[in-house]
Amino acid sequence: MPCLFLIVLLLFPRVVLAVLWFTSTYLQRAFHGEMLLPVLGFVFLPLTTLVYAWEINNHMATAGINLLWLLIAVLIDLGGLGGGASRRSRNG
Repeated sequence: MPCLFLIVLLLFPRVVLAVLWFTSTYLQRAFHGEMLLPVLGFVFLPLTTLVYAWEINNHMATAGINLLWLLIAVLIDLGGLGGGASRRSRNG
C-alpha cells in the first residue's frame, strides 16, 4: 500500500495536494495557516510543496539529507516544466 501511494504521489502531485487541502489540515500545519504559498506550490512546484509539508509535519530539520530530498523534488518539478519548451522547439 505505501508503494501505491508513492506512485500516485509522483504521478499526480496536484491531485494529492488537492485531496490533502480538502480533507485534512496537513498543509495548513506545514505552512502555518498561510494560503498563498500552498496555492503557488500547487501551480508551480507541487512535488516540492508535498515534500516540504512532509518534512515540517514530521518535525524534520530542513538540512542535510532532508534538504537533499527537497532539492530533488525541485529538480523534478522544474524538469517537468522545462521539458515542453525543448519538444516545442524541435517540432517547430
